[in-house]
This record gives sequence, C-alpha cells and structure tokens, in this order.
Amino acid sequence: MKKRFIALFFSLVAGSASANQCPDLLKFVKRKLNSQETVNLCESFQGKTLLFVNTASYCGFTEQFEGLEKLYSDYKDKDFVVLGFPSHDFNQEDEDEAKTAELCELTYGVQFPMFEPMPVRGDDADPLYRMLTEKAGTSVKWNFYKYLVNAKGEVVESYSSFTKPQDEDFIATLEKTLASDL
Repeated sequence: MKKRFIALFFSLVAGSASANQCPDLLKFVKRKLNSQETVNLCESFQGKTLLFVNTASYCGFTEQFEGLEKLYSDYKDKDFVVLGFPSHDFNQEDEDEAKTAELCELTYGVQFPMFEPMPVRGDDADPLYRMLTEKAGTSVKWNFYKYLVNAKGEVVESYSSFTKPQDEDFIATLEKTLASDL
C-alpha cells in the first residue's frame, strides 16, 4: 500500500511539473474547424516549433494555404506545425465553417491543424491572439499574418501577410529556430 501511495504521489508531482512547464501560449483548448472535437494545445504541441496564422477564405492572400501546406509537409518531421485560425475580422471569411473547411481541405489540401474561427485583433480578440500580440509586440494587421514560436513557447518573429511561406528569409529563420530547438 505504501509503495502504491509513493508511486501515485510521484506521478502526480511529475504530472503537475510538466503542466507547469507548458508555455503560456499553449495553455488553451481550441475546437477543431467544423467539428465538436477540441484540442488541448499544450498536450498536442508542447515542445514543437509553431507557426500561428490567421486565415480567410476570400482574401487575396488565400493562395498562401498552398504554401503553408507545403511548409508543414516539408518540416513536420522536424517537430514543426502550422496552426490555422480562420477569422472574419477583415470581412473575408465565410460565416459557414463547413464552407471554410471545404475550401481548406478540397481546394488547398490542407492537412495542418485548422481551428474554430475567432477574432484575432482589437478588444474582441481571442485570449490566445491577445497573448500572441503581447508577446510579439505587434498585432495582426491583415489576414495571413504569421507568428513564429519556438519550442519553448517564445515568439521568435512575426511576419506580414506579404511574407509568403516559402520566403527565403522566413525559411532561414525557421531553420535556425528548428536547429536551436533541438
């Protein structure tokens, strides 16, 4: 009995220690796009290099879905994940989540995680995006604004909508971040 109690105690301490190690940016649970399934960001993405992107279906930058998917495909084996967050803040996202999901999956073949639509700027911004803004020192300016976050949960850099996923400088920073996260 005493051995079981000690084992239980140490497993609880270890569990709370790992929960305390979760970066603030990942202490959120978000619903998957067009689904009732939720994702604990800490459990799913802790220790990975992440690219947070606010997306929109009817924007001049929507073609970046293709580049983001290629980026995800090229680097996912190196613990890199693109996280997409549709937003209607700029009036360019469909009100129907099913249509957004269809565009992502069928038109652009998106396999990276896409989450529920949310506000990403201003007073109504989702707490996750308020935190990204605070930690980066800059807010979302338009659709397909990007925040690169290292495996420790620190914002490395933010990128404007004009920065394409295959931009040489962006790729260099991503690869440097991935190498330092090892």
